[in-house]
Amino acid sequence: MVVLDNQDKQLLRLLQGDASLSVGDLAERVALSKSACWRRLQKLEEACVIRQRVTLLDPASIGLGLTVFITIRTNQHNAAWVEQFRQIVQEVEGVLEVYRLGGQLDYLLKAVVADMPGYDRLYQRLIAADLFDVSASFVMEEIKATTALPLG
Repeated sequence: MVVLDNQDKQLLRLLQGDASLSVGDLAERVALSKSACWRRLQKLEEACVIRQRVTLLDPASIGLGLTVFITIRTNQHNAAWVEQFRQIVQEVEGVLEVYRLGGQLDYLLKAVVADMPGYDRLYQRLIAADLFDVSASFVMEEIKATTALPLG
C-alpha cells in the first residue's frame, strides 16, 4: 500500500474527474511547480496507484443501450476449466468486468450490448465455457455510476 499525502490525494481526485488535465493545470490547482507535480505523477504511476488513463464513452450514444449483469455458477472448479473460462470472457466483446465470487455464485459479469439479440449472441459465446447456471439481470435505470475511488 502506498502512503498518500494531501497533495497526492488532490492530484488523484483531479485526475479521476478529468484525466486530460495538463501537468500545468494540475500543478496550479494543487499549488506545486510543474516539475514537482510531474515527479509526483511519475511516482504514482511507478507505484501502480495510477494504472492507466482512459476516455470513458457513453454506451448508449454508440449503440450499446443495454447493460446486463450476468451471474454464473459452475460445477467445474479445476485449473483447465478456469483457464478456458478466462480466455472466453477475455475474447467476448461487450464483457466489461468479470469477478470471481465467494458464496453461492461463482462469477459476476458486467456487459453492454445493443439489445436483446445482442445479449443472446453474447450468451451463446459464454455458454461455450460449459456453465452450470447462467442468469441475467437487465439494467432499467442507472442511478449511480462512477470510476472515482474514495480517497478520504
